[in-house]
Amino acid sequence: MPAVVVAEWWRDRRSVAARWLSGLDVEAVDEALARVAGEVLGELRLGREHTIDAIVMASAARRGDILYTSDFDDMARLGTRFPSVRVLAL
Repeated sequence: MPAVVVAEWWRDRRSVAARWLSGLDVEAVDEALARVAGEVLGELRLGREHTIDAIVMASAARRGDILYTSDFDDMARLGTRFPSVRVLAL
């Protein structure tokens, strides 16, 4: 999971989030990952509000992951540029 995701859900759930984090690999967002995410945002003409989603998809694509999401429509749209990622709704 990219580190930027932690910022999105840490907020008031710190004790719950800390338990989840103990079982996850949190990765730094490097320049290459950020560039891929930015390119896809540009190609799809998506705004800054989709930046973290694009980073999540680019990160998942590096590993060929399955992505479980409650934001299926946005993630599926990004998934059109990351065919190695299977997007599943929660």
